Amino acid sequence: MLLKQGSVGPEVVELQRRLKELNLYTGNLDGDFGPGTRIAVVAFQQKVGLIPDGLAGPQTLAALTTTAVANFSNPASLFTVDVVAKIFFDAPRRNVEQHLSVVLEALQLLQLGDRPMVLMALATIRAETAGFEPLSEFRSRFNTSPNGTPFDLYDFRTDIGNNGKGHGALYRGRGFVQLTGLANYRKFGPIVKEDLVNHPDRANDPDVAAKLLAYFLKDKEYLVRQDLARSDLRAARRRVNGGSHGLAQFEQAYKTGWILTA
Repeated sequence: MLLKQGSVGPEVVELQRRLKELNLYTGNLDGDFGPGTRIAVVAFQQKVGLIPDGLAGPQTLAALTTTAVANFSNPASLFTVDVVAKIFFDAPRRNVEQHLSVVLEALQLLQLGDRPMVLMALATIRAETAGFEPLSEFRSRFNTSPNGTPFDLYDFRTDIGNNGKGHGALYRGRGFVQLTGLANYRKFGPIVKEDLVNHPDRANDPDVAAKLLAYFLKDKEYLVRQDLARSDLRAARRRVNGGSHGLAQFEQAYKTGWILTA
């Protein structure tokens, strides 16, 4: 069965009823699949990690049947300290206790507080900063040449906006998402109301780091949701990292979190 804008009948009434139970549809149960019903379907699909095409096909209708109302009203409530501590099994619990609330709040403010996107954020943190704390990128062979100054391989990386000696160290990865390169510091600084170009260390402030993570994911939300709906975690990871660094940790965190919050 496929219900879409323009569909009418008792099946649409049942669709509208279920969407109303989930506080997504506020119109009448009139059996007319109009713009309001489509908006509600898209909102539902986003929250459960389906491709938000506004079409109520077999996958969407099945998800509507199995989604628990209690958990759906505030999916972020599923992510307690105990649950997230299991995802970050090798991180100090105090870090989860200290930072989880600011991360969830930042995601919710950008309408990213649903289960798939919270898991995307947590898995990203797991891959980037395993200890569940914002931190600066470490020196490695990937960013520093043999016998070179720290992060010199980033100095003239024009693809990330660096164009001068010392830019590599100054704009190295920081935060939960490891914001890297002058271009990103320049782009996201005004968004989070911080002068990150002149004060790049502010990206490691927990509140700022949480906002940066949320806005970074929001910037790529549509494509990330499509990846997650296809269970293509490799592609979702690539949206953030540009490659496969930390992919194993990312996949493990996402899958573990999915099981724990089912």
